[in-house]
Amino acid sequence: MNNAPTVFAQIMAGLDPTEVARAAAQFPMPRASKTLQPYDHLAAMVFAQLTYRESLRGIETCLCTRPALSYHMGIRGRVTRTNLAYANEHRDWRVFAAIASTLMRRAQRLYADTTPELGLEADLFALDATVIELSMALFPWARWKKTLASVKLNVLLDLRGDIPVFASLYEGKRHEVASLDELPVQPGSYYVMDRGYLDFSRLYRLHQAGAFFVTRLKTNTAYYVAESRPIDQATGLRCDQTIKLNSLVGQRDYPEKLRRISFVDPETGNTLVFVTNQFDLPALLIAQIYRRRWAIELFFRWIKQHLRLRGFFSTSSNGVRVQIWSAISAYLLVAIAKRRLDLRQSLWEILQIVSIASMEQIALPELLATIDTSKVHVVIPKQLEINYS
Repeated sequence: MNNAPTVFAQIMAGLDPTEVARAAAQFPMPRASKTLQPYDHLAAMVFAQLTYRESLRGIETCLCTRPALSYHMGIRGRVTRTNLAYANEHRDWRVFAAIASTLMRRAQRLYADTTPELGLEADLFALDATVIELSMALFPWARWKKTLASVKLNVLLDLRGDIPVFASLYEGKRHEVASLDELPVQPGSYYVMDRGYLDFSRLYRLHQAGAFFVTRLKTNTAYYVAESRPIDQATGLRCDQTIKLNSLVGQRDYPEKLRRISFVDPETGNTLVFVTNQFDLPALLIAQIYRRRWAIELFFRWIKQHLRLRGFFSTSSNGVRVQIWSAISAYLLVAIAKRRLDLRQSLWEILQIVSIASMEQIALPELLATIDTSKVHVVIPKQLEINYS
């Protein structure tokens, strides 16, 4: 009898069941489900993400057909579509948000020894938001405009390993700049964001906390140039200036000096104007820092393409949030397994293999091992000849 852990259990090993129980105790259900514990609920939702299940019935069919393997996967409860529907409706989504936060901290520690971005001695983070569109007929609580419904996912991405270190989820009508009020700030770190986050009062709080920011300057910003520094136009730079805001609101929100850098993108020919509170780094490096912001766009594209964020198992606000936080947890669990087991494959390759082998009882490094047989020479000994004389 093979008692080896399943592939899915090895992915879930990045999270201890006691951590799930601790998060669930903070936000108890009004009427707890006796047959579907919080860990079983999370495991079933992560299983749906990793194996591309499209309905609660599909989750039930896969997990209940092989109860012995489900047990080896760490699922002890009775996973039925009725139990899952009730849990998605009534178990507080903040339980899953707390679990995702725990995984974020664990993944960040595992990737802490990764080579810093662009040779910087401090951490580099990218902040952005993505809109997850919903049907107005099915999700009227998420109304954004007259005929549109959506939720907005804000993510702070550690660019060393493309690991989310902070996330928040709100209805689409909430402006993404409000997420700056919730942002965990590390002194000395760099925060790169697009110009949708250009709010000088909030950026000044980042500055006072000892952090550096790089963002785009809006064309209608009123300022005057206090100093200009020489630049090499052959590199694409057009100006490197010290500026101060000269409007009454600007002087109130950000009373100190800022650095304005104009750069022409050689690939597109577009002129980009950056603003930052970092005066020590070369101007060209500031432009390269902003270019790394594209990594968070790729992150959003990745999770939307490879995780279950287009079709939802529930139409309630709580159920949608449970599923989105489960998707983030699934991404983090795969990233933790990749680092913990020292897997060389990309997250996409690991996810593809796990999706078809989640119930197999085989070590994940062995499953992902590639054996090069192109240069292996098999020596076949000469068959002994039979002498009939």
